[in-house]
Amino acid sequence: MAKHTPMMEQYLRIKAEHKDAFLFFRLGDFYEMFFEDAIKASRELEITLTKRDGGQDEKIPMCGVPYHAAGNYIKNLVEKGYKVAICEQVEDPKTAKGVVKREVVQLITPGTVMESTMLSERNNNYIASLSHFQDGSFVVVYCDLSTGESRIAQINSGFDRVIHELYNQPIKEIVVSSNLSDELQTQLKDRLQVTLSYQDEVTFNGEYRAICENLNDERLVKAFSRLLNYVQFTQKRSLDHLKQAEIIELNAYLSLDMYSKRNLELTETILRKGRHGSLLWVLDKTVTAMGSRMLKKWLERPLLDKIQIENRLEAVEGFYHAFMERDSLRESLKSVYDLERLAGRIAFGNVNARDLIQLKKSLKKIPEIKDILASFDNNFIHQLADHLEYPSEIVDILETSIIDDPPISIKEGGIIKDGYHEQLDTYRYASRNGKKWIAELEQKEKQETNIKSLKIGYNRVFGYYIEVTKANLHLLPEGKYERKQTLTNAERFITPELKEKEQLILEAEEKSINLEYNLFSELREEIKSQIPRIQYLADIVSKIDVLQAFATVSEANNYKKPSFTDAKLKIKSGRHPVIEKVMDDGTFVPNDIMLDNEKSILLITGPNMSGKSTYMRQLALIAIMGQIGCFVPCDDAELIIFDQIFTRIGAADDLVSGQSTFMVEMLEANHAIANATERSLILLDEIGRGTSTYDGMALAQSIVEFIHDNIHAKTLFSTHYHELTALEESLPRLKNIHVRAEEYEGNVVFLHQIKDGAADKSYGIHVAKLANLPDELIKRASVILNQLESFDSGENQHMAIEETNQLSFFEEVVKLEKSKSKIGAEEESTILENLTDLDLFDMTPLEAMNELHRLQKLAKQKVITK
Repeated sequence: MAKHTPMMEQYLRIKAEHKDAFLFFRLGDFYEMFFEDAIKASRELEITLTKRDGGQDEKIPMCGVPYHAAGNYIKNLVEKGYKVAICEQVEDPKTAKGVVKREVVQLITPGTVMESTMLSERNNNYIASLSHFQDGSFVVVYCDLSTGESRIAQINSGFDRVIHELYNQPIKEIVVSSNLSDELQTQLKDRLQVTLSYQDEVTFNGEYRAICENLNDERLVKAFSRLLNYVQFTQKRSLDHLKQAEIIELNAYLSLDMYSKRNLELTETILRKGRHGSLLWVLDKTVTAMGSRMLKKWLERPLLDKIQIENRLEAVEGFYHAFMERDSLRESLKSVYDLERLAGRIAFGNVNARDLIQLKKSLKKIPEIKDILASFDNNFIHQLADHLEYPSEIVDILETSIIDDPPISIKEGGIIKDGYHEQLDTYRYASRNGKKWIAELEQKEKQETNIKSLKIGYNRVFGYYIEVTKANLHLLPEGKYERKQTLTNAERFITPELKEKEQLILEAEEKSINLEYNLFSELREEIKSQIPRIQYLADIVSKIDVLQAFATVSEANNYKKPSFTDAKLKIKSGRHPVIEKVMDDGTFVPNDIMLDNEKSILLITGPNMSGKSTYMRQLALIAIMGQIGCFVPCDDAELIIFDQIFTRIGAADDLVSGQSTFMVEMLEANHAIANATERSLILLDEIGRGTSTYDGMALAQSIVEFIHDNIHAKTLFSTHYHELTALEESLPRLKNIHVRAEEYEGNVVFLHQIKDGAADKSYGIHVAKLANLPDELIKRASVILNQLESFDSGENQHMAIEETNQLSFFEEVVKLEKSKSKIGAEEESTILENLTDLDLFDMTPLEAMNELHRLQKLAKQKVITK
């Protein structure tokens, strides 16, 4: 069998080291892919699949993308969860012996992208690592390479808690050991929909000791090193911008499990997976990209410390009551670019001159921002101003070195200001004077030859030349011009004088460009040493931006500053922050809510579409807004600092894992019951509706009783099981409330008002009517409802149907049918046998009615037969 060509053998060796990535193999002006990579890439990128001779009998599959346009193709693959290994030529083809040497210079993965075109400016791009230790504990490490943020958390409460923690962060990739159990790896991939990567060799790099110095636990250091080792392997460059790892004390924040974050639509909506319609969409009045990212992080981790919460609220109040100053602050912040990501690009080595001009403009705004903050009459705002230290050295360096409007490329010159470097000025003088000399030469040659169309031009292949049209060649003097190139309509010439000047000009230009690149690299290294100062400023500016955003949205939407108590929650005219914004017509109906130790459970009844779920969600959102330090949508609020919020609102089948609506419902309910404390908030909506009526009612009642007797958490429980309202008599801490609705001319009118007491009916058929179901269907449903309500009287209302009562009921039915149709003894025996075989306790009222209808039809058929 024929061997592969040397180049293809080189490709296969490199590909063997990056089996889980697309290998972009540089060949001239293209990145080429071969074999399975080519087949898969052609499908994913919709590019042409061709073939190439690889040295064997059959040609191998091949596809490629242009080098200069590779960015969009790489972005496309990475956004789909793939990895891309960039393989470049690392030696000059002119001096190479044999195949040009190539190496992978960077591995781009979903969690390690750095290019601004591949990042969302208002979202972090985290890569995480997960380490599992013998005592059963887990350590999660987060890193955003684009900003340098590093965080670490230890979890001792099982893998399910790990899943909830990871779900609540915008993670694109998780690094694990290949020894992590297959079951846990499968859960990570299926439940979180992330790319899994592996790092087995874990060694501590002393070069990064500073960012680990606060990690006094060996497990934390090992876990952090796993991620650091992986990032070093993939990026193959400096990570000087990584901040000191922040230890996340999970018990310092309100815990939101994955169900609650999804159900409450804190940062994205359930259906469209976008910001619009989420709480983040309403609150995000930040001006800077880094402020927007900080707001999202605050929203994902509300505070538990009352002092920290109140400090934020005090600062928000200061911004709230000073509109003119706040407006001036917002205008100044608009000129501040993304300092966090600029610092990351400087450290990473992919910053350009325009980025540094953005940095300069941003830093020059610091004194102005500080002066504006000083004009507020608020101590907390003054404290923020005190932390804003103007880095004049950085600004001075950039002011003297880089022109105000530099090109994007850093390898073609035209970046550094005149007067910054003496040798550069010398090269530029030679180059500029040489070009001036060329322009003068052109005029001189035109005059001497009397050829007005004569011109002097330049291209990279032939250098400088004198071009004369063929019609004017006879005017050239003998012996002075040396032919250099023949064109269709002209000839190009060179003279000894022009050739000498060309060498001086090109040498000066080449040296000038090389020197500029070196000067820019030195400048970048000098500013790199100032990255911690830039990052610190970014953090303070971000906090200022978020707090002013809270004030801005609070004033615009008439939010009020909440206070906090230990046991009593009281909200006057509370509103749902998102729904009232979506409606935007002033028709949202506000409602009060009161929860304390005397009445800690509210049992909510009322028709569908009346607003039960809205009422429940708005309580959770108000609590979260208060605990991140924002004013809240109401007329007045006394809030409790909740340690956890659990929600079961809305139902959806989990088809991926094969779990039904009811199973998901029970799992979420169990998660709340197993983890809630008396300081938690539990919101349960229509528990039990996924199974038969009596099953569901029994489960709903037992769940309410368990929370009441064992957990004592503040709870809102909505239900259509009106029978549960009787629990108010036996459970002292439970109170019935309902959402008001009235009938008017045969239609239901939803008033969306919460009132004390239980609802009188569900109005389900009226809701169906509003949905424009056929009139015939609506009428039939009304008839069935009347029959069911008649049937479901007496003991049925209390879920304790006696068998004797049921049999006597059916005996009366049989007697009635006999009197109508004169059924014989044999037929009577058959019907009674059918009746006595029924398992009434395993039937819903509707199933019982259907069976009765069948037996009635049977009786009628017997009569007709006779």
